[in-house]
Amino acid sequence: MKRLLPVLLALFSGLSAEEKPNVLLICVDDLKPALGCYGDKLARTPNLDRLAARGMRFDLAYCNQSVCAASRNNLLLGSRSTSLGIYDLGTNFRRAVPDAVTLPQYFMKHGYRAEAVGKILHTGHGNVDEAASWSVATVIPKVVEYLDPKNSADGQLTREEAFFTNQKLGEIGKLPRGSAWESMEVSDEGYSDGRTATEIIKRLQAAKERKDTPFFIGVGFVKPHLPFSAPQKYWDLHDPAKFQLAANQKSPEGAPPYAGKHGGEISNFDPVKPNGDVNDEVARKLIHGYYAASSYMDAQLGRVIDELDRLELSKNTIIVLWGDHGWHLGDHGIWTKHTNYEQANRIPLFIIAPGMKPGATRQLAETVDIYPTLADLAGLPKPAVPQPIDGLSLVPVLKDPSVRIRDNATHAFPRGEGRIGRAIRTERYRLVEWKRPGTPSDDADFELYDYESDPAESENLAKKKPEVVKELRAMLARQPEAEPRPINLRK
Repeated sequence: MKRLLPVLLALFSGLSAEEKPNVLLICVDDLKPALGCYGDKLARTPNLDRLAARGMRFDLAYCNQSVCAASRNNLLLGSRSTSLGIYDLGTNFRRAVPDAVTLPQYFMKHGYRAEAVGKILHTGHGNVDEAASWSVATVIPKVVEYLDPKNSADGQLTREEAFFTNQKLGEIGKLPRGSAWESMEVSDEGYSDGRTATEIIKRLQAAKERKDTPFFIGVGFVKPHLPFSAPQKYWDLHDPAKFQLAANQKSPEGAPPYAGKHGGEISNFDPVKPNGDVNDEVARKLIHGYYAASSYMDAQLGRVIDELDRLELSKNTIIVLWGDHGWHLGDHGIWTKHTNYEQANRIPLFIIAPGMKPGATRQLAETVDIYPTLADLAGLPKPAVPQPIDGLSLVPVLKDPSVRIRDNATHAFPRGEGRIGRAIRTERYRLVEWKRPGTPSDDADFELYDYESDPAESENLAKKKPEVVKELRAMLARQPEAEPRPINLRK
């Protein structure tokens, strides 16, 4: 009966099990569009570039919040952070929607076998992966990994390692800091992304034999997340002399002082100063490390795609490549993510689907669009689930990249004293409204940036362009107010 169930479900939805497309969802931690296919001449990302050439590349794709856990909630639920009221790393999404049906769960309900290797949901900071979303247990990788003990205070538990393994969470400040980078003469499997690729290859080989069951496989690569630990050969791909420091290292003129950040995650790594200060020498090394770690991840992606092709699974597999958020490399004096600025929120997004022509589009896309898009591409019913589906299917754009299904993308980030910055990004502008949920919009602080005249976000133009602010505020008003906390915890 168990073997018949996927077939019966497939027939019920109108497709046989063998006709239903497989899904390969590739999630990459902290990956911004610093890739060859997006025009970055310093990137060494041949496998990402060739994958992008096989499908639709979204040039204006944005996360819904530039932090790991929330962004992955957005992906797997199709719900924005402002709908869930969850903006932090440690609050599980089921506190807001206990009966939520995640993206892999939805496919499981329609006869798919769902499995994941690597980081898909966020594990760490008090949060955990969950069995309900997968047919088999997820293989959780090491995000923070050192092979040389000197890089982890002689093999001690470091601050970020403790965060990601849910150890000593109340004692982080007492733990030693680990190195921000590591380069070793080791094989690709010396670090976790290499092992993730090897395990995914095994899963693909096993899936090839299960002809009566379509697969939904999540691949979660952790690099280029800090620390930038990668085999030496990937550091050697890059000439460090070619990397330039960020041209604009100041906060935008006229921006609210709380809109940016200093320190945070980067402060937990040596030789960054404990207060978050980064000198020019360290900055150059961090930039080099980011690109080296991206190249390392790229090579592991190449191994997976090559095996998918060798097994002749590509012809019936939908592939999505998604970065969970962007990353500041010293611009505005900021490192890592956690802002509403362009470098923290623009992401790479490729969708490769059987029967769809390759190309590129400037349609504004959001992370929450992936859930309804995959359901649509797989021929599944439009999701009717307990959580809000805030995204739109991108299938019309995949068929014709000139089609427009929306005129903006939205994202958000919280700041101290209960403020939430809700942002509207159009093809030309970004407006950020900073206020406490439930308070009048007229009392908000606003940021406005013009990416046609000022792509580096050097000046907040909100006071100089009131007519544009008015237009974008009207777009923002079409959306529900931001939830200030998990829905089921409201008094």
